[in-house]
Order: sequence, then structure tokens, then C-alpha cells
Amino acid sequence: MIAEDTLAQIVQRFEFLEAQMSEGSNDIAKLAKEYSDLKPVVDEVRAYQLLLRDIDDAEVMLEDEEMRELAKEELPALRAALPKAEQNLQLTLLPKDAADSRPAILEIRPGTGGDEAALFAADLMRMYQRYVEMQGWKFEIVENQITELGGVKELVVHIKGEGVFAKLKYESGVHRVQRVPTTESGGRVHTSAATVAVLPEAEDVDIHIDPGDIRIDTMRASGAGGQHVNTTDSAVRITHLPTGLIVVSAEKSQHRNREIAMQVLKTRLYDRERERVDGERSADRKSQVGTGDRSERIRTYNFPQGRMTDHRIGLTLYRLDQILQGDLNEIIDALTAEAQAIMLAELNR
Repeated sequence: MIAEDTLAQIVQRFEFLEAQMSEGSNDIAKLAKEYSDLKPVVDEVRAYQLLLRDIDDAEVMLEDEEMRELAKEELPALRAALPKAEQNLQLTLLPKDAADSRPAILEIRPGTGGDEAALFAADLMRMYQRYVEMQGWKFEIVENQITELGGVKELVVHIKGEGVFAKLKYESGVHRVQRVPTTESGGRVHTSAATVAVLPEAEDVDIHIDPGDIRIDTMRASGAGGQHVNTTDSAVRITHLPTGLIVVSAEKSQHRNREIAMQVLKTRLYDRERERVDGERSADRKSQVGTGDRSERIRTYNFPQGRMTDHRIGLTLYRLDQILQGDLNEIIDALTAEAQAIMLAELNR
């Protein structure tokens, strides 16, 4: 049971924000953000409170001879709806990841498996690109180093849209593929892997970079292995000296490259800080579905069987073709539901 005082405070805060916005406060953007965050919570609070009142009213009706039969008909359905209403309310009250609403940086790199791993990394790139397009988001390639066979040596993508990180954050980890490589003449199934990292985009208030801590180099973007073939020295490489992090952007505009590379660098530094804080907060990160150990094998794509298995939640789907075409909703929804179930269990201990 959720404390009525807590629910009352939430509703009061929501009504205060509503009043402030109608009066034309100077800080309207900040108020609007908190208002939009609270609205789904308040909707669930009011639905829950209405259900409780309906149950109370029906129980009172049991004392009235004329209304008793009607109450007996209504009460079972009302009481049966209560556990679901409580769960929905609890879900909206779960602590939110402040980064969930943000855009994200997607990074894909081949792991074990040589050329086949790079080709699989390219398959993953296309899978996520199609998923992003289905969501109506924007898929902007920052860096894409390509092998001679068309595989991916390193890919960095900026994905823009509302709630990108909330949807993609469970994709971080090692993705394994089992199939007969195009380079295999004997028809034997090989296993290779690629690593995916999804980082929430950093905002200026999150990370401050001292200009003395970075070195900026300009260079000519290469043809083979580069995203563009340029005749000018437009590519930018930024090295963060304290950490050794290196970011490259090879768009056609050198000015734009500096902006992109700095944004990716801030995002990687912000991700490091989030990992440090999360590590201190939870000594047992293995119990979480979340964005923990990126060296963990999270998923297998088995081509001979047309199967995808997510090892974290034991989900197996036999529609690999659709998944590689970007149909990831069932997987992402299942991972989100499992993460919520874990949080609910911890909340109710």
C-alpha cells in the first residue's frame, strides 16, 4: 500500500506547477519540464484514488437493501482491478534515470572473429539505423571506419530524439553471431562478436573540460576506412590528455567536426562519471539488467536456426530476419519490463 500522504504531496506539487504556469512564470521552461514529468504520475495517482473511492462507495452500498445487488455485482471487478492499479502507480513512482530522455551516442566495434566480426558489426549498424528510422529519430554518423570487405572497424553515431537513451541503454554489451561466414569455403558455422556501447549525451552542465587538458589535431580524411574522401585537412582528432580518450570526426566542415568531437568527448567523460557513481551506489551490478559490464555477452544471433537469444532475461525469438531489419520493440520492451520488475522488488523489500 502506498502512503496517502505521499500521493497527496505529489498532487499538490503538480497543482502548484499548473498554477505557476498559468500565471506566466519567468522560469516557464523549467516548470514545464517538471510538469510534463509529473503528469503521468498524477494521472495514475488520480486513477488509483478514484478506484479506492469506487470500492468504498460500493462497500457502503452493501448496507443499502435497494443497492446491495448492484454493489455485489460491481465489487469483485473493482477489487480485482486494485492490484494492477497499485502496480501501475508503483511503476510511475520508481526512481527515474535523469538521462533517459536524452539523445545518445552509439558505438560499435568488432570483437573476436576478424573480418567476420567487422561484417557483423556492419549488420548491427544497419539494424540500429532501421530501428532509429522506425522511431522517427535522427541517425548521424560521426565516425565510420570501413574494412575492405565492407565491415565496420569502428562506428560512432549520434542518435537524436526524445527518450533515445531510455530505449537503447540495454543494448550495451557483447553481441555474438553464429553463422557461416562469406569467407568460409567449407560451410562451417563460426562464432564472432561485436561490442555495442550506448552512452547518454552529455549536456554542458554535466562536464567541464579544461582547454589545457585537450590537444586538437587536424588531418586529411582518408578514403579507405574513412567516412569521406576530402581534399582538405578537415578531419579533427581531439585527445583528452588526463584520460587518453581520443575522438575523431571526419565531416566535411572542420568547424562542425570540432563541435561533434567535443560533444562525443563530453559524452564519454560523462559516461565514465555515471559508471563511477553507479559502481559506488551498487556493489552488485550483476543483478541488474541495466548498462553495467560492457564486456558481458548479452545476446546471440544464430543464423542457421533463425534465432535471437537475449541471455540476461532468457528471451528467445525465432524471427532473426525481422530483428536484423530493426524490429527490436519486443526485445526492448521485455528488457525494460525486467528492469522495472527488479526495481519494484527492491522497493517492496
